[in-house]
Amino acid sequence: MSWQDVVLVLASFAAGAQNALAGGGSFLTFPALLFAGLDPRAANITSTIALFPGQVTTGLAGRSLVTGAAGLGFATLFGLSLVGGALGAVLLLVTPPGVFARMVPFLVLFATVVFAWGSFGRRPAGDAGARLGVRGAMFAQFVIAIYGGYFGGGIGILMLAALTAAGVAVRAAGATKNVLAGVMNAAAVVVFLFRAHVAWGLVAYVAIAAIAGGQLGVLLLRRINETVLRVGVVLIGIGLTIGLFIDMH
Repeated sequence: MSWQDVVLVLASFAAGAQNALAGGGSFLTFPALLFAGLDPRAANITSTIALFPGQVTTGLAGRSLVTGAAGLGFATLFGLSLVGGALGAVLLLVTPPGVFARMVPFLVLFATVVFAWGSFGRRPAGDAGARLGVRGAMFAQFVIAIYGGYFGGGIGILMLAALTAAGVAVRAAGATKNVLAGVMNAAAVVVFLFRAHVAWGLVAYVAIAAIAGGQLGVLLLRRINETVLRVGVVLIGIGLTIGLFIDMH
């Protein structure tokens, strides 16, 4: 194991814990995979596949709170997430690596802003009455799913905002978005498995370390200051954004 692999394993372990505690684990695995030598598109694909098992376990843990939104059944949200995630993954694969590399700084910047807004902005009140109707909720979930299959940074915050705007209580919205994130990434993973060249050795490092980190994150959930974690994620996002923009020039 090279020292780049050691860095990747440590980052992935931290990412698993981060996802269990506050979300934003891809902010750790994505730059670590870039550091390991992958191009941005390959790093994004590898990160999505490797973090997927941890998303499944997180979603299953809160499945009793899963619900629909704005009059939509959960099955409808499930279907929108599945189709949107697959569409986003296909769009990623038809995007030339060079073009995606130029888009990445803007995608990371967007994801960082979304994460910061969701972490430190005014929290939506899920019991304040629905503001999104059926069509609005369907459109929001489908667009988020496409973005999730394409890049994925910040999808949890986006879904939490959409679900609470549709009248779902915050705790139920959190559990629901965890399951839907797993659904859209499941669709993306299937597309990637059949159409993308996957660095399986790196996937194994990231997946195993992230699952282990996730278990630690669950144990530490009530002992760690979540604000500190969220600040750390935002700082990583800012640093990564600056570095990527500099690298463009």
